[in-house]
This record gives sequence, C-alpha cells and structure tokens, in this order.
Amino acid sequence: MNTYDKNAAGYIIPDEQLLADEAEWSSFGDTVHYVDPPKIFRSGEGSWMYDTAGVPFLDLQMWYSAVNFGYGNKRLNDTLKRQIDVLPQVASQYLHQTRIELAKTIAVDAQKKFGLKGRVHFNVGGAQAVEDSLKLVRNYKNGKSLMFAFEGGYHGRTLGASSITSSYRYRRRFGHFGERAMFIPFPYPFRRPKGMTADEYSDACVRQFERLFETEYNGVWDPKVNQAEYAAFYVEPIQGTGGYVVPPRHFFKDLKKVLDKYGILMVVDEIQMGFWRTGKLWSIEHFGVTPDIIVFGKALTNGLNPLSGLWAREEMINPTIFPPGSTHSTFNSNPLGTSLGLEVIKMGYELDYERTVPEKGAHFLDALRDLQKRHKEIGDVDGLGLALRAEICTDDGFTPNKALLDKMVDIGLAGDLEHNGKKIGLVLDVGGWYKNVITFAPSLDITHEEIDLAVALLDQLITKAKKAM
Repeated sequence: MNTYDKNAAGYIIPDEQLLADEAEWSSFGDTVHYVDPPKIFRSGEGSWMYDTAGVPFLDLQMWYSAVNFGYGNKRLNDTLKRQIDVLPQVASQYLHQTRIELAKTIAVDAQKKFGLKGRVHFNVGGAQAVEDSLKLVRNYKNGKSLMFAFEGGYHGRTLGASSITSSYRYRRRFGHFGERAMFIPFPYPFRRPKGMTADEYSDACVRQFERLFETEYNGVWDPKVNQAEYAAFYVEPIQGTGGYVVPPRHFFKDLKKVLDKYGILMVVDEIQMGFWRTGKLWSIEHFGVTPDIIVFGKALTNGLNPLSGLWAREEMINPTIFPPGSTHSTFNSNPLGTSLGLEVIKMGYELDYERTVPEKGAHFLDALRDLQKRHKEIGDVDGLGLALRAEICTDDGFTPNKALLDKMVDIGLAGDLEHNGKKIGLVLDVGGWYKNVITFAPSLDITHEEIDLAVALLDQLITKAKKAM
C-alpha cells in the first residue's frame, strides 16, 4: 500500500485549505456534497484509494461502476499513454483507426449474440448517449416523443434523460416536463406484495402493463390503426441507482412479448451494468431478449476518458434514416477514449470475466448472507455477478432504515475502522427507493481475500453504527 507524497505540481495543499476554497468557489450542484465535509482522496491503486494521511480505503463502489478494472490498471494506463504519443485528439468530423475498430467490435459482438446487424454511435457521457437514443427513437417513430420507463429507474440528469428518470427530485426545479415518461412498476422481489411469490409478482407487473393496450379506453392504444401512443420502453436490466434490484429471470422475456406485439421499442440502459459488471458484457444477456438499442458508457474507458455510445439495429440507424449531423458532440469518438474502449473489450474477453466475475460474485454473496445472519438489520442481500445489494432496515428486517446506512457511510469515510492494528476505511455507495441499500460495485479484479476483508469491515461498520445511533 502506498502513501500519498505530493501532487503533480510538487506540493501539497492541505485538506483544510482545499475544503475552504471548495466552500467558497465551487458549485454545490454537481453532486459531490453528499457527506459533510466532502472526502478528499489523493491516489488510488487496484481496489484501494488513499487519503492525505495515507489511510487506505477499500472501495466497494468504484466510481459508480465506472472503474470496473481497478484504479491504476497498468494495461489500460499504458494504452492511454501510447495513444497520447500517437494521436491524442482529432475533430470528430474526421476518422481514426480505433474509432472504426471499436464500433466494429461492439457491432460484431452484438450480431453474434442477438442475430441482428447494427451500428455504433458515440458520444461523451452516459446521459448524452441517452439523449442520442431519444433522438434515434423519435426519428424512427416519426416524431413520437412519449416513452415508458420503470419506477425506480435512473437514466441521467440532462433534460431529456430526466424526463425518463422516475425521481421527481431531478426535475422539480426546472419547470414542467410535458413529455415525462409513464412509469411502470418494476418487480422488486424483496418488497413484493404480501402473499405473492417473486415470479407471481413479475407476472402481475407484466399483466398490469399489458392492460394499457386492452382497449382504446385504456389510454395508449388505437386498435383502429393498430398504433401505440408511446414509442419505446427504457429499461435497466438491473436497477442501478434504484438499488441493484434484480428482477425474476423471465420478466424481460414476458415484457418483450408485449412490446413486440404493440410495436414498442426496447431501449436497454447498460451504462452502469455493462462491461462485465454482472459477468456478461451486457447485463441484458442474462434475460434472453433481443434489444432494439443498447446505451453504454462509464466502464467503457475505466473512467480514464469520457466516452459513451449506443448500438442500434441497422434499420434504425443506417445513414439513410439517420444521416450525418443527426446528433453531434465535439469530443465524441475521441481517440483516447476509443483506444481505451477497444482495449477494455479485448481485455475483458482475454481475462475471462464471464467466468471470474460470477465466481467472485458468488463468494461475495455467500459472505453477505452469512453477515445477514449476524445482523437482523440486513433485510435483504441479492445480486448478479459483482453487482450486489444489502438492504439496511430496522431490527424488524423490513422497514427501511436510511439513518443507519447514512451513519455507516460516515463511519466508513472517517477511516477509523481497524485491520491488523492499523486504520482503514471503507467506501460505500447508497441507492434504493428508500436510500437504504448498499449497492456494491467492487473492482472486477477484487481478490477473494479482499472480499473477505470487505465483509469483515462491514461487520465492524454496522456494529459501530448501531452503537452510535
């Protein structure tokens, strides 16, 4: 484990001065001010981050699943350095090799898996790629702008993405959203209605959705012309910010039958779950359906350079229907990002994450279940691959307990836990409909020993938090 020595300028600005300058000069609207005071980190390596005092923090959220392959990944860092010396930047109206290679790699992979020819379109951030997908859908559906999305779903905070994100909190201050999505219940197994199995709840959610098309008086379907008012359904196969909720495996197959029957496109948001987070390149692969559009970002470059994009079926995105200039971003398909993305996909298959991620995920999930037996406040644990959840409740094991989880986060970031007689910290992320869920997104290269340490630290953490309440 290293200790922070100096910053790139050769000197250290003390934390106290940095926090004072932050308080005076920085916007508080850009989502970094969830803890008080905000935590300052100085370096990172593998699954670890280090603060100014050199205290190690085991990171179990990896920048919201953007750093799937660990901090300071040598193979990816070297790729970035090589590209800087060859072609660090070029205007997006011109072509370069890795842009074309990356698009082909993703499209050929999708054709093998889904049996459909398609094309890849790039942008910078996840929300921007969602915006591009909305334009693609509107264009293909002759201007239809109404969408379905899930309760608990999150697709970004740009204006268009906010309209299909279920939380009103992200829209409240910014005027009326006339084209806000219709939000449909998502099967949340832990909080399903009493008397129903998880599968029965899944079936009920699909039936409730299909009822919208039953007659013209249900509101979204005109049987005289066989046409729906809504253009597409935006889905996260596993809800991200919503709390890493994993639906029953047959849910999306059943939903897709309804969508296909009524001509509704399925747009799959893989921004947080893509790139082997669940043990597959795309999390939708676990559910046996063929999407019309896949939106991706985050871990495509391991957080080293902003790059996002989408894959779409050929008939939706070919140059005749979606010609040059349909969308544009100055920095899309930048050479640093595309070279990294190409290496990420090569690396993922070479290192066999489809095998190692499920193995590590099963180990982590078993350890969390054992921890659950020792703490009745852990109401639910679940997951797929290394996308895992632990729902923190009161001692009845069900009532959401946001206050306890907030205390756990604060204690973890204080760096006062103990391991082998030394101070250590734990970085957690909070999600869920009631903000009471730990959403675990560790490095895909986390070791079994680090998983065991993580659970031991969680044991310390929840014990301390309960005593402090």
